[in-house]
Amino acid sequence: MTTQRRDFLRGTATGTAAALILPHWALAQQAPAAITRDAARPQIPHGVQSGDALADRAVVWTRADRPARMWVEWSSVASFSNAQRVRGPYLLDDSDYTGRIDLGGLPAGQEIFYRVTLQDLTNERVRSEPAQGHLRLPPAGNGRAARDVRFVWSGDTAGQGFGINEAWGGMKIYEQIRKVNPDFFLHSGDTIYADGPIAAEVKLPDGTVWNNVVTEEVAKVAETLNEFRGRYRYNLMDANVRRMAAEVPQIWQWDDHEVTNNWSDSKSVQADARYKEKNVPLLMARGTKAFLEYAPLRHHGDDEVERVYRHLPQGPLLDVFVIDMRSYRGPNAANVQATEDADAAFLGRPQLAWLPQGLKQSKAVWKVIAADMPIGLNVPDGKDDAGRDRWEAIANNEHNQPLGRELEIARLLRGIKQAGVRNVVWLTADVHYTAAHFYDPAKAKFSDFSPFWEFVSGPLNAGSFGPNAPDGTFGLQVVYQKAPEAQNTAPTAGLQFFGQVDIDARTRAMTVRLKDLGGQTLYAKTLAPMGSS
Repeated sequence: MTTQRRDFLRGTATGTAAALILPHWALAQQAPAAITRDAARPQIPHGVQSGDALADRAVVWTRADRPARMWVEWSSVASFSNAQRVRGPYLLDDSDYTGRIDLGGLPAGQEIFYRVTLQDLTNERVRSEPAQGHLRLPPAGNGRAARDVRFVWSGDTAGQGFGINEAWGGMKIYEQIRKVNPDFFLHSGDTIYADGPIAAEVKLPDGTVWNNVVTEEVAKVAETLNEFRGRYRYNLMDANVRRMAAEVPQIWQWDDHEVTNNWSDSKSVQADARYKEKNVPLLMARGTKAFLEYAPLRHHGDDEVERVYRHLPQGPLLDVFVIDMRSYRGPNAANVQATEDADAAFLGRPQLAWLPQGLKQSKAVWKVIAADMPIGLNVPDGKDDAGRDRWEAIANNEHNQPLGRELEIARLLRGIKQAGVRNVVWLTADVHYTAAHFYDPAKAKFSDFSPFWEFVSGPLNAGSFGPNAPDGTFGLQVVYQKAPEAQNTAPTAGLQFFGQVDIDARTRAMTVRLKDLGGQTLYAKTLAPMGSS
């Protein structure tokens, strides 16, 4: 951490303007009377976030408590002596008062300090207290000297009824993530649990009680748009989440719980008494809107406004390809189709054309595919009408040549090999435990691919599960895994996990560490780069 960043975040940076500003989490920790002493001013109750950082731009996000206009000042020094001011959007009820600015023209590879203020629309001379944040931009990928890269990833926040337990320290794995000072945090999906009610108390098998902060919106399954939005507001009530979000730029993707468990074209909630709203496409629409409002991601163009898959270059050492395994899939089924028909779709044809093309064009040493589900683990989804096993992910427990959704992955992996793309690593979450997987064509039923690693980590603040059984189609070898002895183990057991990736600028080697709730390394693997690509 640079000295000016440390001073800035402690509220001790030099310069009159910076010295007058307290970080938003410090404001939140003051006595309620101090927070509300000027109720006429707009408030920033959920802090600030940044995301999708590129060499010369990044998204800055916030939420107001009333109609307001968003303004951002940014600077490459903590004193804000060279600050530039950018006018942002109106924050109105149609977006739940959320908004973002895609700051452009930033100096590549620099530390960026920013502060957000809100302008009251009833009196434009009235502004909020500023909320400040920090982000680190990646270097330009144009052959200039590289620098070391560090980032972290995990998934699954506030699942299985485990919400904000303030007596336990809140969602404290987010504080562990912040403390490793990463360049960015990759949230691998299940950013909320819209289908998981959060009660005031959860009685644990050992006789203890997990106590939750509870709001009206999280006390039941999300059905209305406000209830979906309320899930994101809830997570941002946690001081650990807000602190990390203000200091570390994020890359978000989504999976199923942003809408409802294991949703696909076959999903039905007709038999689920918790849901009064039985229209799953409408739940999908509301969940999608809320996700896109609260995620600090750069929105795609009008050709596909809800697109989540994207390419985020992180300098000469790293390209990140965020994929979407949810939006384009066919129905969850037995997953044994012999041809790639619509029902066997998983990534979908446009995304499946985009990804190998992007990998082929990449000049970065390492290509990380950020996936929301693992490739070769069997993830069940109950039974179909004929009593056959139904599958949520790619694998189908057949251990044979590719069938169903495996056909797309086989084509993708074959294409990567044929194009000569090297140094591809998959990162994912979803299964609520941590693991290191090596996909070995010599031990696979389908072998026309180059060997690769997949690393799994999570959950962030949810029940722990697993391990899942591996499927043999792509030769998955479980090199390491840590999972609970009993399913749905509470966070108090410490089985909450995140992964840390370090790329050395000198050797270009990638070291992946699987870490626990206490920040301890459970497993580490150093991968040497192959060739120049």
